[in-house]
Amino acid sequence: MYKYLLITLFSAQFSFSQVSMTTYKYGYNGMELIVKSKNETIIISTFNSKKAIKDEIAQKVYDHFKNSQINSGDTISIQGNDAKVTGKCFISRKKKLISINFYYEKIEWNNGSIELYKKT
Repeated sequence: MYKYLLITLFSAQFSFSQVSMTTYKYGYNGMELIVKSKNETIIISTFNSKKAIKDEIAQKVYDHFKNSQINSGDTISIQGNDAKVTGKCFISRKKKLISINFYYEKIEWNNGSIELYKKT
């Protein structure tokens, strides 16, 4: 009897939870931001992004790059107005050109849903 009560409670908890997790296979890829100064040119590209937030997240990746130490291959989280995005950041430098490629891995929307990028 006790087993059935626990199973019923756990089932109810899972069925009424607010978090929904889905995967997506296709996102937007491209250069989102180019910043030029006298000393350098920085290009921010995003991969597997969602159209609604790609520009804002690219700007915040640039801000994060300028204000903290990021190494190539680091996983970083960026908080936007509509979602928190977690992904890998790859940085390459050639003389005065810096290329920052940010690959979305997980999007945690403010409404509680979570989207994970899944390679095909």
